[in-house]
Amino acid sequence: MKENDHHNPMNVSKKVLEAEKRIRTYIRETPLEYSPYLSKIGNSKVYLKLENIQLTGSFKARGAMNKILSLTRGTEITTASSGNHGLAVAYSLSKLGGIGTIYLPTTTAPVKIEKLRNYDIQLEFYGTDSVEAEIFAKEIAHRDKKVFISPYNDLEIIGGQGTIGLELTRQLAKIDVVLVTIGGGGLISGIAGYLKNLNPDVEIVGCLPQNSAVMYESIKAGRILDMESKPTLSDGSAGGIEPDAITFELCQRYVDLYILVNEEEIANSILLMLEKHHMVVEGAAGVTIAAFLKEKDRFKEKNVVLIMCGGNISIQQLKEIICSRS
Repeated sequence: MKENDHHNPMNVSKKVLEAEKRIRTYIRETPLEYSPYLSKIGNSKVYLKLENIQLTGSFKARGAMNKILSLTRGTEITTASSGNHGLAVAYSLSKLGGIGTIYLPTTTAPVKIEKLRNYDIQLEFYGTDSVEAEIFAKEIAHRDKKVFISPYNDLEIIGGQGTIGLELTRQLAKIDVVLVTIGGGGLISGIAGYLKNLNPDVEIVGCLPQNSAVMYESIKAGRILDMESKPTLSDGSAGGIEPDAITFELCQRYVDLYILVNEEEIANSILLMLEKHHMVVEGAAGVTIAAFLKEKDRFKEKNVVLIMCGGNISIQQLKEIICSRS
């Protein structure tokens, strides 16, 4: 691959089309559900892309499956994850019969650890943030000559996540705006790279918790920053970005607008999904709803897609949110 190939939207698009062929039989085409409530209060047409009911409870199943299918069968892999990517890797390996090790930060939510223990995969704990676990896992992989799978800094991962964009084009004739939560940027890079290649006018909105807005601050600074993240309900998108992440340049190129939301707005959005849609979403999915509500006047009379990126939230966390608001 030439040095600047990944800047090219055609390249992301090509990766998405390859991923589509590879992973289709292994993943779920998630529904796109119209939201009468959000549409009414936003004076727009709002659709929810329900990746919270994807296999393993998050969009990550797509990228992990695509990456592992792109490797030689039997390749031993190593990865690092605060939960959802780890689950996706564990699920993919269980389906394809591979072996691997997942490095988790010590701060990983117990509910996610418990889910991982359902799979026959080795778990190791290191560091307090996903970046620390990631750097360590990479060193180990390099030392032991295993393949390291990044949760986002990889074109095969980005291509897999981008299959959401491809599904959207089958599900909705006219897409004006797509709101996507940003952590490492793999999800938004894949969706935007695919959709903007078809229609450069699609508006791509990056949504982040104020407590962990690393990509937003990095884009503002013009370079990837090494920043502390505060605790956030959006644990699926929290943590830093590795120094050479290709997603940084893809976000620079494709993301038209950034919206930051606070913890209360995220909690209210998780509740809103429970009340209005009888659906459980995790904090990272609440971020896109919160961002839409915060800036809803911008999206008047448009067809708006909100990516509900995952549903892996603990009963304990849900209880706390409900109790604090009753």
